[in-house]
Amino acid sequence: MRSAILAGAMLALAACGSEPEEASLEETPARQAIEADAVRLSGEGLAVGGEAFFFNAGRNEVETALAKVLGEPSRSDTNTECGAGPIDFTDFDGGLTLHFQEAGLVGWNWHLPYEGDAPTAENVALAGGEILGASRASVEGREGFALVEGSTLGEEFVLASGVGGFIEEGEVAMLHAGTQCFLR
Repeated sequence: MRSAILAGAMLALAACGSEPEEASLEETPARQAIEADAVRLSGEGLAVGGEAFFFNAGRNEVETALAKVLGEPSRSDTNTECGAGPIDFTDFDGGLTLHFQEAGLVGWNWHLPYEGDAPTAENVALAGGEILGASRASVEGREGFALVEGSTLGEEFVLASGVGGFIEEGEVAMLHAGTQCFLR
């Protein structure tokens, strides 16, 4: 029943004039019903298996769904020094970090492992298939790719889908969407 409601909601959103990039995103929850252990990230939130969590989804629901796929969070804390106000964050092994404000999902970032981190989660990807470590040429081919001119954070880019990221040494080192706590 929940899948039928979700499918109806996705069709309604698609009927509202979505961009092609977003249309492919809207199709992913149906595909993920088969891939129950898949996490797909988007400029609007994320999907775990067949369940979509858009920004402002409840923290408990999002963390519970992800724990079933990625295991229990490795760390949770609060960063009180963000320009957007205090951000609660939850880290999962494999490089995925979720950002929350007032118990609602407001952003995510997914990064290549830092020293001592678990390897990148293989069942996590950007809707449309982009993964960390993808070549610069691969991400440049995505709709709306543009470098962020004058970024003080390195080689930063944005996509039409509302996802941004960073390229290091010719490959995608981080992807992100929603509220972030980058010090510029």
